[in-house]
Amino acid sequence: MLSTANLTIQFGAKPLFEQVSVKFADGNRYGLIGANGCGKSTLLKILGGDLEASAGEVMLQTGLRLGKLNQNQFAYEDERVIDVVMQGHAEMWNAMRERDRIYADPEASDADYMRAAELESIFAEFGGYDAEARAASLLIAAGIDEAKHPGPMREVPPGLKVRVLLAQALFSRPDVLLLDEPTNNLDIHSIRWLERTLNDYDATMIIISHDRHFLNQVCTHIADLDYQRLTIYPGNYDDFMLASMQARERVESSNAKAREKIAELQEFVRRFSANASKARQATSRKRQIEKIKIEEVRPSSRQNPYIRFEQGKKLYRSTVTVENLSFTYPDGSEPVLRKIGFSIEAGERIAIIGPHGAGKTTLMRLLAGELRPGAGRIEWVENAQPGYMPQDTQSEFETKRDLFEWMSLWSGKADDDLLVRATLGRLLFSGDETRKSVTVLSGGERGRMIYGKLMLTKPNVLLMDEPTNHMDMETIESLQIALERFPGTLVFVSHDREFVGGLATRILELRPGGELTDFRGTYDEYLVRLGLDP
Repeated sequence: MLSTANLTIQFGAKPLFEQVSVKFADGNRYGLIGANGCGKSTLLKILGGDLEASAGEVMLQTGLRLGKLNQNQFAYEDERVIDVVMQGHAEMWNAMRERDRIYADPEASDADYMRAAELESIFAEFGGYDAEARAASLLIAAGIDEAKHPGPMREVPPGLKVRVLLAQALFSRPDVLLLDEPTNNLDIHSIRWLERTLNDYDATMIIISHDRHFLNQVCTHIADLDYQRLTIYPGNYDDFMLASMQARERVESSNAKAREKIAELQEFVRRFSANASKARQATSRKRQIEKIKIEEVRPSSRQNPYIRFEQGKKLYRSTVTVENLSFTYPDGSEPVLRKIGFSIEAGERIAIIGPHGAGKTTLMRLLAGELRPGAGRIEWVENAQPGYMPQDTQSEFETKRDLFEWMSLWSGKADDDLLVRATLGRLLFSGDETRKSVTVLSGGERGRMIYGKLMLTKPNVLLMDEPTNHMDMETIESLQIALERFPGTLVFVSHDREFVGGLATRILELRPGGELTDFRGTYDEYLVRLGLDP
């Protein structure tokens, strides 16, 4: 069991959260959710011992082991893959390294060899003599080819690095496992693997994720960080949404009845307090008023941006035709895309999926005109007006402009301040915030600014590469609603199962080597065709 008592964290004048007392136990899997900036990652760091709380304490039951998923996938580039996994058991790894250092030292003393003997005992106690075999077994189960085990981490593809780090987190057989955004940078198929792995592993888990489908598949409880407090709800994310809404409605209904009762009693007191024959009754009513409690309903830290995409010119039939498209980067020997072809009709919503390195972003950049084909052609119809959201938005904001000035670039009118302010307000930027430099924006804020650009420019084709990256649940839900209502053509890349499943009417799956599967239907229908559970 991992528990907290009166935990508070405060940066500056306002606490992120306060007086949090909670127990995580019994092998439950808790999805830790809340708006961006509410303190989820901070809380996980405190639970993992990486950050000290302003007040309160964290208690791990004696004899239990804690494991954490390392978020930095590029922290071990020069280390052997098998060694990275074994580092998941810090005591065993440190004992082995110190022991090996003593044995390798030609000037080691008798005292050093006595210490080496102690370290041998510690190493054996933690199962060190079969450590490599256990680490290899975890890597094979994670889909890491055995030939890569003795090689450096830099040779592991980006999409598989997180599997190595999860094997590292599981290596010490932890009883409590902390996972901060484990689905980041995973493709859809890897997320399915992660869901199975976590469901099969017996431990208490606390997981931060903005992937709604993942939370529904994995979590037995939801820990909601809101109103500067943590509330535990049984069930998955969908269960939480229903329960939290019903709980708030009950409080608001109870408060409304209480206010009506107070008003009724106050009216009696007002009318009869000066009446001698009714004075006793009026006094009794005053006491009743004092006993009635109005439960505080704190303002939520959650905010839903208002996102709506309109199209300028309507397209009626075809949008774009791609024929024999091939592309190889100048420093690459193998083509990323190889003779692929497809056409897109007006109004289609197409999801481009596939593993890392298959060429999804390359295809999007070719469609957007950022790259030129090595061979083949991309032909847009005459009235097509594509609007592009890149996966990496950083380059869009390398300017000295503030938010207002940057958004004004896309309004179409030099003096339309009202439209620009309204757009920023809908995207949760208001007041003095609109005068801050765009260079200091977070990833999620940059994404919302790109939404605003597309709202103002009104393209009839949206090209969106990972548009939910860095976004909280509320923004993802608002974006999905906006795209469902968008009357134009949508082509997007996403690893969010709920997002893909709710939007796509057609699937293009790219595979390494440039092969393309074109499936006309929803993502769930595509999974059924592949013989997989939706």
